[in-house]
Amino acid sequence: MEIGVVGKPNVGKSTFFNALTLLDVPMAPFPFTTIAPNRGVAAVRAKCPHVDLGTPCTPGNAGCVDGTRWVPVNLVDVPGLVPGAHEGRGLGHKFLDDLRPADGFLQVVDLSGATDAEGAIGSPGSHDPADEVEWLEEELVAWASEILSRDFERHARVAELEGKPAEEILAARLTGLSISAGAITTALRTTELDRAHPSAWTADQRRTLARELLRTAKPRLVVANKADRSTVDAAQALTRALAPLPVVPTSADQELTLRRAARAGLVRYRPGDASFETLNPDRLSPAQRRALDEIRATLARWGSTGVQSALETMVFDRLHRIIVYPVEDETHWTDSRGRVLPDAHIVPSGTTARQLAYRVHTDLGANFIRAIDARTHRTLGADHPLEMGAVVRIVARR
Repeated sequence: MEIGVVGKPNVGKSTFFNALTLLDVPMAPFPFTTIAPNRGVAAVRAKCPHVDLGTPCTPGNAGCVDGTRWVPVNLVDVPGLVPGAHEGRGLGHKFLDDLRPADGFLQVVDLSGATDAEGAIGSPGSHDPADEVEWLEEELVAWASEILSRDFERHARVAELEGKPAEEILAARLTGLSISAGAITTALRTTELDRAHPSAWTADQRRTLARELLRTAKPRLVVANKADRSTVDAAQALTRALAPLPVVPTSADQELTLRRAARAGLVRYRPGDASFETLNPDRLSPAQRRALDEIRATLARWGSTGVQSALETMVFDRLHRIIVYPVEDETHWTDSRGRVLPDAHIVPSGTTARQLAYRVHTDLGANFIRAIDARTHRTLGADHPLEMGAVVRIVARR
C-alpha cells in the first residue's frame, strides 16, 4: 500500500511528510522545493494482541511500544501541483505520473488561507483552501480522462466485435493507474453507462467515468495544515464546504518539532498524543521553551497536532484497511522461531483467510487447507473474512 501526499506548493507537504517519516527532505517557503518524489515509511497505531495474550511480543516488521503496535505504511511526497498541471504546467506531467501507484491521496492545504494557487505567500485569509481542493480534483480527473481516452473509440470497437465486456476494456486502459476490477465495476454501476457499446461513450461520459473511478479507487482526505495559524471556526467552515470529503486540521511543523525533540531526548512524546512532557528543561534555550509553549497551546486547542490522526483516518476509514497477525502456533501465537506475534500485516477489510495465506507466501495460498482463529481456536474456511486484530494460523499441505 502506498499513499500519495499531494497539494499545491508551499502548503507544508514536505513538512507533513517529514513529520510522519522523520526523513530530512528539503523544506523552504517557496514553490517547487520538492522537484522529485520523496519516498518514506510512516506508521499507524493498533492495539497489540500481546496485551490480550499476556506474553510480551517479539516485533519483526512493526515495532511495539507499551502495547501499541506501529505498523509501517509507504508514503510518497510528490512535487507541488499548480492549476494546469495536466497540460504540463509546473512539474505537472511528472507529478501526475508519480501518483499512478498510489492507493489514496492526502491533500495538504493551507487552512490559514495565506498561499495563492501558485504557492506564493500572501496575507492570512486571502485565499479559500476549498478552492484548491476543487481544482486538484479537476486536475486529477483531466489526467485520468486523458489516459482513458487515448485512442479509446478504436480499441472499444475492436473489443465490442470480440465480445469483450466493458470492464475488460477499461482494465486494459487503466492498468498503469492501479485501479482494481472491483472499482471499475462500481464506477460503471454509478455512472449507468451503456456497457454493451463503450465505443459510443462521449468525451463527457468518459470524463464522468474517470471522476467516479478516482473517487472509488483513489480516495482523498484533506489535511488542513497550519492549523496553529488558523481557527477552529475556519476548520469547521472548510469541513462543511467539502462534505462528505473528510477534513483533518493539522500542524505539521509543530508535530515535526515534537518528534525531533523526542528523538533528541528533550521531551517525552508519542505521535498522536494530546500532550508531551518536557525532559531536562535546563537544556532548553529560551527559543525552544517558547516553541514548546506554543505547541502546548495548539494541543490544548485542537487535541493533537492532527498529523498522526490524518494518516490513520486515511488508512482505516478511507482505505478500509485492517491489521492482522499470522502465526504458526495458535496456542502461543508464535512463528517457527518461537517469536511471539512477529509480523503485522495491513490488508483490505474483507480479506479472507486464503488471501492472507497468499500474502504470507504463495505456497501457503496454493496449498491452503484451513485457517485457525488463535483467539477462539475456531476453524476458518478459505472464504472467511478476517477482522481487525485477528491472529491467524494458516494450515496448508506440505
